[in-house]
This record gives sequence, structure tokens and C-alpha cells, in this order.
Amino acid sequence: MNRAQNMSGFCTVICGMLLALSAHAQSFALLSPAAARSLPSQLDTQRARAMVRDADAALALTPHPLAQLHTEGTLPHQGIRDQSIEAERDFPMAQSLAFAYRLTGDKKYLAQATIFLDAWAATYKVSGNPIDETPFGPLFVAFDLTRGDLPPKTESRTVDLFRKMSITYLDWLDQNNPKDPSNNWSSHRVKLAVLGAYESGDSSLIARAARAYTRQVQRNIHPDGSVMDFTMRDALHYVVYDLEPLSTAALAARAHGQDWFHTAVTGSPSVERAIDWLVPYATGEKTHQEFVHSTVKFDAARDQAGEVGYSGQWDPKTSVNLLSLATALDPKYAPTLDKVEAGTGSRTPAWIALTMQVK
Repeated sequence: MNRAQNMSGFCTVICGMLLALSAHAQSFALLSPAAARSLPSQLDTQRARAMVRDADAALALTPHPLAQLHTEGTLPHQGIRDQSIEAERDFPMAQSLAFAYRLTGDKKYLAQATIFLDAWAATYKVSGNPIDETPFGPLFVAFDLTRGDLPPKTESRTVDLFRKMSITYLDWLDQNNPKDPSNNWSSHRVKLAVLGAYESGDSSLIARAARAYTRQVQRNIHPDGSVMDFTMRDALHYVVYDLEPLSTAALAARAHGQDWFHTAVTGSPSVERAIDWLVPYATGEKTHQEFVHSTVKFDAARDQAGEVGYSGQWDPKTSVNLLSLATALDPKYAPTLDKVEAGTGSRTPAWIALTMQVK
């Protein structure tokens, strides 16, 4: 089967997806209200207790919202990089608070999560830089877990922010089609567009986001499962960075009853195939020296500035988050994840571990 036939078959599948999405659009990104209600059953697990401890530590903290974040293309201490990194710590804090609220039912966590959500929704102005804005992922989860229990003004502001984010990225992707280079930047654009569209509950935005996802997968992932960014950067670092946002978008689709992940459903190529390409490197069957033939000069500048991971052998521990997402999408990856966790000492992020268990 040639590439054109694959594209045609993939589009047929997506058209069916879109019809279902139009009929059943629901206003959440990754965790449905039913999933949120199921969380108390996990309160006695190690991951849940750790999440509550993190939330307890955040109860006395003050959010640090910025009107804009900017870390992309900067080295340590340049511009507002340091302030942005500090501000981004608010996002996992808000997520922990929201999980603690759903796990325990204690409204002190809801009250503090509200403060974080409202501060960012009232302050932040969407920039359209996907590398700067991809850290918003945990804030989507926090909103999923508190939506319906927030003050109306906070809820409205937050929906407006995420809707604006989705529209900004979808407009860029549509306007730059077909000249979009479809590298990792657009994988992050797609993630934010998909999460924001689902959060808005707008079926037209969801349909546009599904098409954007399809285009990105078709252009970014090669038939053998390797990705465009590996060709450009000669680094597994960027394979992981490319596939994490696409896997997150696929996880959002799965939460809405859609399978965007598997080759058998979507056609070839697929994110599943790309994960399969990476697995031998993650398990140590293969190794790779990073950035040796990168075509991007900034990669060498980062290495010279002492940033970790921009030279030498790739460390599989950086794949644990991606393999955790993959396992949430398909349990066949669980043995690989277990092996990489055991070999690196890294663990599945608590929010993904808890997400794997929700029904």
C-alpha cells in the first residue's frame, strides 16, 4: 500500500471519528467527571498518598502567574527563562491540589486549586509559542478534576484561556498547511489544540483538532516509525519530546472514546509504530550517541552551556514519562515500562499512574 492509499484510509477512519465526536463531545480534556469521581477508591495507594503530600505542601504557597512564559531558544539566566521555570512550577502544584481534592473530598484542596487556576486564567496571554506553552498540560488536568465545583468566574476564565489556546494553534496549523515543517513544535501545537478543543466542548474545534493530529502524524512519523526530529537532530531526546505531546493528545482522544494511537485503527504510520521504534533503545538493546549529526546549531550551544543530555549516550530514563503514556494507551507496553523503571530508578508520574486506574 502506497502513502496516498494510507492517507486515504487514515482520512476515512478520521471522518468516522469526527462524526462520533460531533455527536458526543464532552467538556473535559483528559479526565471525565466519572473518572474524577472514581479516584477516592485509590486513596490508600502509594501514588495517591504521595499526591496528597504534594498538595499539602502547596496549601501555603502563592501562585506566580506571568502574562507570558518564555524558555524556548534560551540558555540559563537569559531573558525571563528563570522566572518562567519558577512560574511553571505552579502547574503540577495545581494538579496535585486537584487530585487531592478528588481523592479526599476535602475542600481546602479545592480552594487552593481555585486560587492557582484563577491566577493563571486571569493573567496569562496566549503567545502561540508551543514550546513555551506545552508545560500547561498539568493545568488542563487540574481543571478537569475541579470543573463544576469552581466559582463560575474562575471556570469561565479558564475555559476562555484554553479555548483561546486551541484556536491560536489550530489557526496557525491551518494557515501554514502544507508548509508547516511538522517537527516537534507542531506536535506540541497539536497537543495544546486537542486539549483546548476538548476542554471547550466545541465540536467544530474538536473536528479541526482531529484533522491537525492526523496531518502531524502523517508528516512527522516515517513508515518505519522513526520521526522527523530524529533525522534533524540525531537525538532520541527529540524523539521523546516529539512523541510525548502526540501520546497525550491520543490519551485525550481515548478518554472521549476515540482510538488515535494504534496502527490497526489509524493506518500507517502511527504513534504506536513510533513507540515501537523507540522501545529497543529504551530497553538497552540499542544505544545512541546524542546530537552527533544535529543540523541545529543551538543543540551544540546548549551542550557548551553545560545543559545535561545534549551530548553523550542517550539515557533511557528520559523515556519513562513517554512509556507511561504509552502504557496508559495500551497495556502491552507495561513490561517495557517496568524494565526501564527498574533499570533507571525512574517511576511513572503519579498522575499517569492514577489515570491508568480510572474507569
